[in-house]
Amino acid sequence: MVSSEFDFPCPAAAKELARLVAGHGGRALLVGGWVRDALLQRAAPDVDVEVFGLDPDDLKNLLAAHYDLDQIGRAFGILKLQGLGIDVSVPRRETKTGTGHRGFLVDADPHLSFARAAQRRDFTINAMGYDPLTGELLDPWNGRADLQARRLRHTSDKFGEDPLRVLRGMQLCARFQLEPVRETVALCRTMGREGLAPERFFPEWRKLILLGSEPSRGLDFLRRTRWLRYFPELEALIGCPQDPRWHPEGDVWTHVLHCLDAFADERGGDQDEDLVVGLAVLCHDLGKPATTTVEDEGIRSRGHAEAGVQVAQDFLARLSVPAALVRQVLPLVREHAHVVALHKAHASDAAIRRLARRVGRIDRLVRVVRADQLGRPPLQDREVPAADWLWDKAQALAVVRSAPEPLIQGRHLVALGLTPGPEFKPLLDDCYQAQLEGAFDDAEGALAYLKSLLDSRS
Repeated sequence: MVSSEFDFPCPAAAKELARLVAGHGGRALLVGGWVRDALLQRAAPDVDVEVFGLDPDDLKNLLAAHYDLDQIGRAFGILKLQGLGIDVSVPRRETKTGTGHRGFLVDADPHLSFARAAQRRDFTINAMGYDPLTGELLDPWNGRADLQARRLRHTSDKFGEDPLRVLRGMQLCARFQLEPVRETVALCRTMGREGLAPERFFPEWRKLILLGSEPSRGLDFLRRTRWLRYFPELEALIGCPQDPRWHPEGDVWTHVLHCLDAFADERGGDQDEDLVVGLAVLCHDLGKPATTTVEDEGIRSRGHAEAGVQVAQDFLARLSVPAALVRQVLPLVREHAHVVALHKAHASDAAIRRLARRVGRIDRLVRVVRADQLGRPPLQDREVPAADWLWDKAQALAVVRSAPEPLIQGRHLVALGLTPGPEFKPLLDDCYQAQLEGAFDDAEGALAYLKSLLDSRS
C-alpha cells in the first residue's frame, strides 16, 4: 500500500541526501524506526535511509564525495554520515545459512522492490518507508494500520530466522503499548535461542528499562511466548505467593510488573541513573521464591532481600549486564526491604549513616522503595511515607548521594607520629564507626576522638 497522507517534518539533511541520490538516478527512502516514530509524532534521534537504484560502490563513491563516512558491518554494510545521525544502506537479500543472529548470507540488491526489501524486517510497524521528496508513505505490509491499532505483527515468515526478534518484540510492546497478535505469539513459541549470543540480550533489555512506557507489557510478551524459560529467575516469580494483606495485587510476578510500570512513570531522565534503578526494581524480589513460606500467621519471605543478591547477580550475568553496572544494582536489591522497618522504628541518624555506607546512593534506594510500594495496587496511592522520610533524613545528614567521608584518614595518624603499618586500618575503622554513630561531626571533634582513642591504647 502507498499513501501520500503522511506529513511530518523531515530532517533537512535527509532531504538533501535524497536530492543528491535522485540526481544520480536513485531513490532514497527513510525507513524503519524513524517512520514509525514520526507517525506517532515522536522525534527519532537517528535516521535510517535505504537507497534504491544505485549499486553499492557507486553509492559509496557518491556519498564519499559529499560527506565524511564511517563504514560498519560486513562487505558493503552501512554507511554512517558523520555528525548527521544518518545511516545509509542499500536493500539486501538475506539467506539463512547458520544459527543465531549472524547466521545469514547477505547480498546487496539495489534493484529489489520496496515490498521485497521490507519483507525481511521484523515487524510491520518497522517495515514502512517514506520518500522525503514526494511525501509518499510506502506501507506494503500494513504497518500503519497495525500501529494505529497498537498491534504487534511479524512482517513475514522470515521473522522466524532470527531469534533476537523475540526480544525486540518484548521491548517494542513495552515502548509502544502494543498487543501482539495471536499468530506472532504462536510463531515466537516455536523459536528457540538457537545460538543467540548472550551479549545480544542486554541492548534489548536496556530499551525495555529506559524506553518502555509499560515495561509490564514487554515481560508479559516473554511469558506468552514462553521465552521466560530462558530467564528462570523471572519465571520462578510466577505463582510465588504473597500475603494479600500487604500485596493484594497477587503473586510476586504481578507485583514486579506493577513495580516496573511505577518506575517508568517516574523516570528521572538521566539514562545512567534510570538504568541502575530500573534494573534494581526488576531484580528487587528475585529472592522471594527461595525464601517464601506459608505459615499460620501468613505468608512470609524472611531474608528475601539478602537471598536475592546472588539470584540477581546470576540473572544480570545472564543478560550480559556490564560488571560495573551490576555492582551498582546489587546493594539496592540487598537494602530495599529494610527502609520501611527503619521508618517504623524511627531509626537514628547513625542508622541512616550506616545505611548510606552500605548502599552508597540513598537517592537511588528511595526510588526503588517508591516503585516497590507503588507496585501493590490498590493498597498504595502515590504517597510513600517511608521513602519521603528517608529522603528527608538523608538530605539533613548530607548522605543523599554518598556515604559520609571519613574525617580521620591516614595522614592524621602520621601527623601524630604513628608509622604506617597494620595497626592503621583498625584505628581508621574505629574512628569511622564512631563518626557514623555520631560521636563527632567535624574535624576538631574527630581529632579529639582520635587522641582519646590513642591514649586509651597506650
